[in-house]
Amino acid sequence: MQRITNFTKSNEYRSVIHDLIPGGAHTYSRGDDQFPALSPAAISHGKGAYVWDIDGNKYLDCPMGLTSVSLGHAYEPVLERVRAELAKGVNFQRPSYIEREMAETFLSLVPQHQMIKFAKNGSTVTTAAVKLARGYTGRKLIAFPGDHPFYSFDDWFIGKTPCNLGVPDEISALSVTYKGCDIDSLRELFNQYPGQIAAVITEPERNACGNGCGCPYGKEAPKRFLQEAIELAHNEGALFIVDEMITGFKTHFPGTIVKYGIEPDLTTWGKGIANGFSFCALTGRKEVMELGGIRNKGAEKLFLISSTHGGETHAIAAGLATISEFMKHNVVAHNHAIGERFIARNREVIARHGLSDYIEVVPAQWMPIMIFKDANGEVSSGLRTLVMQEMIARGVLFQGAFVPCFSHTEDDVEFFAEAMGETLEVFVRALENGFEQYLVGEPVKPVFRKVL
Repeated sequence: MQRITNFTKSNEYRSVIHDLIPGGAHTYSRGDDQFPALSPAAISHGKGAYVWDIDGNKYLDCPMGLTSVSLGHAYEPVLERVRAELAKGVNFQRPSYIEREMAETFLSLVPQHQMIKFAKNGSTVTTAAVKLARGYTGRKLIAFPGDHPFYSFDDWFIGKTPCNLGVPDEISALSVTYKGCDIDSLRELFNQYPGQIAAVITEPERNACGNGCGCPYGKEAPKRFLQEAIELAHNEGALFIVDEMITGFKTHFPGTIVKYGIEPDLTTWGKGIANGFSFCALTGRKEVMELGGIRNKGAEKLFLISSTHGGETHAIAAGLATISEFMKHNVVAHNHAIGERFIARNREVIARHGLSDYIEVVPAQWMPIMIFKDANGEVSSGLRTLVMQEMIARGVLFQGAFVPCFSHTEDDVEFFAEAMGETLEVFVRALENGFEQYLVGEPVKPVFRKVL
């Protein structure tokens, strides 16, 4: 198997980028502290399931643009529709005709909801949902599971993380947390703050749970929790928001709320719904969403989302083309089959190396992840970084999660498994002698940490 050793242009890029851009990237999870020293610093281009760095090295892409690329890089049917809109202009003083087409198309996929609002990033729509809930209920507090990774870069969420510098305590106090997928924990929160919680927001499923969450309900845990949590929230006078930013177009088409037939008041969408283009959406019940409208004469106005670029025609076109491809080709079934193959093959490779006690493949077919443990059975950032380093050297861009897309093939899974097999030979030695002897540079660090 090939060995990638040339990072000359990447190292030069790294040497200057932090003087130009705080953090060196526009998403913290793309930062240098999230990758080993021997890694690409910047990507030149992508096609299908592969990307090339600025040194010309080719990689099988596993993260797929922070999970946003669901069909494949530079996927031609999407580009064709985008080019058609680009030729007409992308931003106008009045709404473009394409906004109605997208609104009708997307809402036809979500029978629970009657209205939609567009935006350019996920934080905008989750924060808009929070604002609607507060306006609708007249309450202040927002509840979310403290053990779920990310909902927004806005203060209502960041203020409850270790990275709360710059967020006043008064703002942080307006959010409260419970244990994910634990209905008793949520019930205790409502008891602790009676009549004060405006909304509960949660992801509907987590790949880290393998769809089981370790709950007594087993595979039915996410559905049962969501059903009970929505009923509890409504009984307590609060709204329920489902964040499908990660799960949308992955667990099901269009997402988990349709898969399970649940009826949240609001749902947020993004990432893979436009194959990497910047298109996100908030859908919801009409009586709640209408608070952000202008037709209810005499009512107090709620300023919801107002975005110059939220209606950019080329991004909406990318979303429409992505929806069309998902409907035409049953993309979710393909992606799940690739995920299942990935899980099976890598479990075989891990078992063959006698490492089943140290490497777990979480069986979420829509986005399987690997968890790496040291000789004491503790999750190890150092060993994970070592695996990343060795996989990158073999032409696989991997951070621990594999995000199946429509361009991934069984041959790609085999290529990954072959690279993992070679990597595990190094892993075995690192277990015995310590990862420090094999890792160049420092282990990756948590995105949400108090101190740099």
